Amino acid sequence: MTEFQAVVLGILQGAGEFLPISSSAHLALAPRVFGWPDQGLAYDVMLHVGTLLAVAVYFWKDWLKIFSDAIKRPAEKEGRLLWLLAAGSVPAGAAGLLLNHTAETVFRNPLWIGFNLLFFSVLIYLADRKPAQELEESSFSLKHALLIGLAQSLALMPGASRSGMTIMAALFLGYRRGAAARLSFLLGTPIILGAALMEARKISPEHLNAAFATGLASSMIAGLSCIWLIMAWLKKRTLAPFIAYRVALGAAILWMFWGNG
Repeated sequence: MTEFQAVVLGILQGAGEFLPISSSAHLALAPRVFGWPDQGLAYDVMLHVGTLLAVAVYFWKDWLKIFSDAIKRPAEKEGRLLWLLAAGSVPAGAAGLLLNHTAETVFRNPLWIGFNLLFFSVLIYLADRKPAQELEESSFSLKHALLIGLAQSLALMPGASRSGMTIMAALFLGYRRGAAARLSFLLGTPIILGAALMEARKISPEHLNAAFATGLASSMIAGLSCIWLIMAWLKKRTLAPFIAYRVALGAAILWMFWGNG
């Protein structure tokens, strides 16, 4: 892998992880579209570490408070948030362990990705248009954590989008768009960490080169930029531009690969 390829993949991962457009879809398609060799699992780990650093840097104050409250006042609403996030991470973690091979093979078929982009765009659109989106993070409960966590497990399918599924579920539950995005990123942090740790053992010293470092840095920078973008955007606007992009990309993929394998 060249440094240029690493930068492109890092940007795709950083943007797709936090915008509801599916990073896994973009990473699966990039080698086929550009004619590049598959980047391999080691570089997938590098890209996930970049986005993990991005979400950790952006929400470091939030995580400090979450851990502090969990220790100092575990019986109160604020103190239970850490355990609710942990519970909400279980469905996606279990799905990842059970379906990891399927996700890396069957789900990466371009036609499957194109269909997922289109199908889940409809669900995201319906959630985005749902009235009475008034709940704040303070309404987060075990039931909500598990429901959003179940939606997060759908992101195993490239084209669904982890942030898209969790924001969608939170909107269906009645959360404001900004609150839905924040819960999505907080809930996604343990999953991104778990994905990186699960594959980290496959990294060997020869992988630690300039392309590896460049990809990690570009993934982190793109991730930070896109977290800031989506958090600012959803304070006053809808998900319409991202839905339109998903539909256009899904249609283009089906047009390109239908009948071509």
